[in-house]
Amino acid sequence: MRSAKEVEYLLKAIDAFKNRLIVISPEFKILAANCETPSLKASDIVGQLCHKVFYDRTEPCENCAVRKANQTGRPTLRPKPEESANFEKVPCFYAYPIHTDNKIEAFVSMDFDLPTRGEIEDKLQSSNALLRNLILSAVDGVIAADKKGKILIFNDMAAEIFGYSVEEALGSLNIRDIYPDQEEFEIMKKMRSDAYGGPGKLRSYQVDVIDKSGDRIPINLNAAIVFEGESEIATIGFFHDLREINRMKDELEKTQLQLLQSEKMASLGKLAAGVAHQLNNPLAGITLFTKLVMEDYALEEGAKNDLCRVMEDAERCRDTVKELLEFTRQTRHLMQPHDINRAISRTLFLLENQTLFQNITIEKVLDSSMPTVQSDIQQLNHLFMNIILNAAQAMEGKGQLTLETAYQPEEKLVRIRISDTGPGIPEHILPHIFDPFFTTKEEGKGTGLGLSLVYGIVENHGGQIKAENKTDRGATFTIELPLTPKTEGRNESG
Repeated sequence: MRSAKEVEYLLKAIDAFKNRLIVISPEFKILAANCETPSLKASDIVGQLCHKVFYDRTEPCENCAVRKANQTGRPTLRPKPEESANFEKVPCFYAYPIHTDNKIEAFVSMDFDLPTRGEIEDKLQSSNALLRNLILSAVDGVIAADKKGKILIFNDMAAEIFGYSVEEALGSLNIRDIYPDQEEFEIMKKMRSDAYGGPGKLRSYQVDVIDKSGDRIPINLNAAIVFEGESEIATIGFFHDLREINRMKDELEKTQLQLLQSEKMASLGKLAAGVAHQLNNPLAGITLFTKLVMEDYALEEGAKNDLCRVMEDAERCRDTVKELLEFTRQTRHLMQPHDINRAISRTLFLLENQTLFQNITIEKVLDSSMPTVQSDIQQLNHLFMNIILNAAQAMEGKGQLTLETAYQPEEKLVRIRISDTGPGIPEHILPHIFDPFFTTKEEGKGTGLGLSLVYGIVENHGGQIKAENKTDRGATFTIELPLTPKTEGRNESG
């Protein structure tokens, strides 16, 4: 038996203990306590249910150390330190039974040891700091929002993508503001289904978002619902900007199309060259024997005139074949000095006698002071032929085609203008005419590649091209080519 003095000191020690220490019956009634609550003194706590007094719960706590000690009959630590980090929702940390004659009479419940609890809090703070640094330095935009849409996390990459500062986003931005056409509801619907990565997840979903200026940005979204128990408390999304990837895809597709078209033009060039060579032999025979007939026989004036006409037509065919061979001559894409006026004249020579051009007046205003331009002549031939044919087709074979060249010495470039008197280009179409596969022609009458290749050729030469409507009628294509473009890796200087 302890003396009265010992009992007195033990009671003083219990009262001086800074942590909560209470004695509880198996029915969870408080039998003794060394602590108070904001509304009750220690003496008023006695006799009441512990879970009601401390946590305002109608039932004992789910993770209660006293309940576990009652089941096992042994001291219990609940929960284990690593199982919980929210000390506000943790019940009693440690409980042990009081036995009388091998029967449990009551339980002592107390707070967890302070040094150990401090270690847990330090580890938690360290983990939170690491997690925060990982999110802030992520290469994708990371945004988390509560159920009402208030932004909780908005990292630096999200600020770069959307144009909002982190402070703006956390202070006034709602998650609904970044989605067009109420797309956020569709995203939540998909996250709650099983079809997009499992319940609560959304994987690799392509969606457009809206930045601060109102522009749409293509995004690859991975998102998840954050749960606490069974309740949804927030959502988190990882936003991968697709603009650069899409630009590279478009550039690759454009290059592939140009390569295919170049191969096609090369095949046509070989075919045309073969046909031209085959025509040369009979044309030479026609010319030779016509001369022989005129020299060896005394012919009437009318017959001589007819043979002269044969000679003229044969020579004209010979010149056409010569120009065709020059036009289709296969090169290694050498950049050499070339006369732009001559390239335009050669293209017109091959086109102007075709049926499409019979009712088209062609006006040439070519600057005789034009210097040569470092260029690939085969590409320039294709460039001028595409634009001239497009102009003739736009005029439906009737109107005026004007070709102008001018030297701009102060800018060290030449300017070429090709104008027609057709209906012009509709304003809503004008920004897209150089896009691959864009065409206003009927199906089967155009691929939409012509002007995109023209644009690529001008780019390859370091120049610029633009199209605009004339104030009266028709359209004008303006091409500017530098005298000496920067040599790229795929070109060779001749």
